[in-house]
Amino acid sequence: MGTRVAARQALRWIVRNPPSSVFNPLRFGRSHLHPLCTGCRLFCSPTSQSTLQPTQHNHDLPCKPVAELTPHSLLDMGFTDTQAEQICEAVSKLRGGNAAKHALSTLTALFVLGLSPSTVLKLLEKCPELYTVKELQLQQRIANLRKLGLVEGSLQRVVSYYPQILTVPVKTVKSVVMFLREKCLFTVQQVTDILRDTPAVVLENMDQLEYKFQYVYFRMGVKQAEMAKCRLFRFTLDEVRCRHCFLERRGLYQTPDKKGQTLIINPKLESILSADEDTFLQHVANASAEEYDVFKRLMAREWQEEEKHWGTVEADSDGGEEEEVEDDEESRGRDGYRKRRRKK
Repeated sequence: MGTRVAARQALRWIVRNPPSSVFNPLRFGRSHLHPLCTGCRLFCSPTSQSTLQPTQHNHDLPCKPVAELTPHSLLDMGFTDTQAEQICEAVSKLRGGNAAKHALSTLTALFVLGLSPSTVLKLLEKCPELYTVKELQLQQRIANLRKLGLVEGSLQRVVSYYPQILTVPVKTVKSVVMFLREKCLFTVQQVTDILRDTPAVVLENMDQLEYKFQYVYFRMGVKQAEMAKCRLFRFTLDEVRCRHCFLERRGLYQTPDKKGQTLIINPKLESILSADEDTFLQHVANASAEEYDVFKRLMAREWQEEEKHWGTVEADSDGGEEEEVEDDEESRGRDGYRKRRRKK
């Protein structure tokens, strides 16, 4: 419903304001019919677009968008005077002509998603780079997110929360999805949940992403379903390791054996990571803030020394013969996540 309202609003703006609209027939010497059809293509379904194709075929000359943004055109799109001024100022500050050239198509695409003018302004303030994204690229990226399972409602929330996802090339997003599916063995639905809850994962360093997954999988013995449920990839590796090691050294967490069994009942990953620090210390770790602060400083020093040690070991082993690697998958995984992180 929101998409239809936004589409009608933008169409009404195009029809009512031809002189200052995105497609100006007087400037390019075209008839009024052809710019309207071209301007409507973002709002049409594939079926309705096919009905427009014969009409568009009769007009061989293309219609180009006006490469400028005016406060009047923004007012007609539903922005207030203050909002229109903010957008024009933001566009003028961006270097190059791409912002002014693609700004109207960016605004139109965001309106088509059903976002309100105030929401559009907020996400553009978060990510002004969106002004410079080409119209075709924007449409392809939105379509790809839909293919990955981000349906109406989820897609709008993701874009509002993390608009940077629309600046990421389709190829990059697909490579992250492939990594999650093939190397981490998440299901299709779990990958969709990860993208919905942690869209920033598409810009995370792949080596760090793999190390974080392997640490939680092998070192903590947590399976994929629980990782996706607790939104693991929202947390940094240091946050995960620090809380886990603190519990482990207090005897409150134990790495499961090959059969997945432990002598104690480990707390759930969600209770370890999702709780704020006070709740974590009071209800999970049963420790004071002072104890945890001292532990964090000691761990930081320990990890720093560990980094130096592994750097020296790798430098010494570069010219040596390859050692025989144990075939046991779990053993390779437990050692691998540590060594992989040392290589930067």
